[in-house]
This record gives sequence, C-alpha cells and structure tokens, in this order.
Amino acid sequence: MVDIVAAGALVAARPPGTIFLTTGRRDLAAFAGDSSHDYVARTVDPPTGALPPRMTLLLDRGPYTVEGETALLRQHNVSVLVTKDSGGAMTMAKLAAARDLAVPVVMVDRPPLPAGVRVVETVDAAVQWLVSPGSAEG
Repeated sequence: MVDIVAAGALVAARPPGTIFLTTGRRDLAAFAGDSSHDYVARTVDPPTGALPPRMTLLLDRGPYTVEGETALLRQHNVSVLVTKDSGGAMTMAKLAAARDLAVPVVMVDRPPLPAGVRVVETVDAAVQWLVSPGSAEG
C-alpha cells in the first residue's frame, strides 16, 4: 500500500490508459498533473480543487455489485484501479471485478490518525472507554 501522492506517481509512470479513481473527492489533486491518462473518478460529492485534465466524473454512492463494477470497468476500458483501503465490504465488488478482469490495483493506505484519536476494536471496548476514558485497550 502507498499514500495518495505515491499512487499518483505510480499511475503517471504507467503507459497511457484509463485510470479508475475511487479514493474520494479530496484526493483527486494527486492526479491533477497527469495529462497522459484518462481518468474516471467516482465520488459521492462533487470534488473541489485541482482535477486531472482528462476526467469523467461519476457522482454515485454504493453499495455496488460485482456485475455492476465489472460493467463499469469494461465500459470505460479501465487499465488501473486506484482505491483506498477502507477496511470494509464496500470495496469488495470493485476489487473482485478488477481481479476478474486482470486490472491492476493500486491500494492507498489509510492516512494516519490525528494525535489523540483513540481506536477500539469492539463495541464493548467503545462502551468501556465512554464510561471510563483511558481504560479501554486500542
């Protein structure tokens, strides 16, 4: 896994083709300097800031199916998928479609948590932390 800036550099170094971005509207600037590729970016909300010069924007919200993602990858002749490690089932359909079509995937790591942010692994641990902050492990 890489950060978003490294993902932009990896994609820019690839042969021309269509890149499918599902990293979110705030990360599109990392690809804005690349005029060698066509981009298909799917976001929930319209992006702000710098954008790739050759970009098709899809405003959409999941859940998505493997069949739908496969059709989308084929329709746009996608050569690379760039997505975030969301840690949930929402990414599974596009990853399965990319695997089935032999489309390479660039996985962007989650950004580091801000200082002081607490992560717990279970509901019980969250409740324990709320009742007695600092006592839950995580």
